[in-house]
Amino acid sequence: MTISLMNRPSALLPIVMSVAALAVVLPHIAIFGAVHEPDEGTAAHLWQLLMAGQVPVVAYFGAKWLPQAPGPALRVLALQAVAILAACGPVYYFNL
Repeated sequence: MTISLMNRPSALLPIVMSVAALAVVLPHIAIFGAVHEPDEGTAAHLWQLLMAGQVPVVAYFGAKWLPQAPGPALRVLALQAVAILAACGPVYYFNL
């Protein structure tokens, strides 16, 4: 029996949230530039909520699937980590 974990909501949701966070920050940089604002705007707050909201979902996924299917679960967790790093990349690069 082959276990496909990517169709599980707890596997896919963090990736979607990372892509959404990236989709929030890139247009903001394209439109307004990488300027430091005295007060964080809506884009920054949305990015923070999307990134922080992933933590319990990733923790749940790891707790549920690592004991049952360690190989596939580690691959999904690696993909989630890549998506998180991709969403954090522009923030780090532009020092936002």
